Amino acid sequence: MSRNPLVLNEVVGDVLDPFVKSATMRVVYDKEITNGTRLSQLAVADEPRVEIGGHDVRTLYTFVMVDADAPSPSTPSQREYLHWLVTDIPEGRDARYGNEIVSYEGPRAPTGIHRVVFALFRQEVQQTVYAPGWRPNFNTRDFASYYNLGDPVAAIYFNCQREQGCGGRRF
Repeated sequence: MSRNPLVLNEVVGDVLDPFVKSATMRVVYDKEITNGTRLSQLAVADEPRVEIGGHDVRTLYTFVMVDADAPSPSTPSQREYLHWLVTDIPEGRDARYGNEIVSYEGPRAPTGIHRVVFALFRQEVQQTVYAPGWRPNFNTRDFASYYNLGDPVAAIYFNCQREQGCGGRRF
């Protein structure tokens, strides 16, 4: 049985296919995110710093941020809700050096506790990526397939709830 928190908390399955981590990604709001970190909506109102490890600035990455539980964990009918999409991030840099395709929108969990997922893909080539016409019902797998990104090379998630949260996913 896997002890991988992405598997245990069904991020792999609901959002991503199984993958082998081969890159380093750090996500920092006021503190660095680790799998399962609990944050309030207020704490994630502003975009985080997303850093890609490495030194080869010729290697580019695409970064996707989605809510796996929109609008509620018990009925995620808008899964996945796209919060942010950045392409062409050079290795060893942060997302500010990339091409923002969909601007950051802080997670708003109306009910329950939501898994917010950051997925990183290594790009084979620099290419034009078009913003989807919607944020709800985005599909990370379909997006990666359409743009030939392959499997993710890194992923992390945090749990988000409103300030006076109640109900939803059990820990």
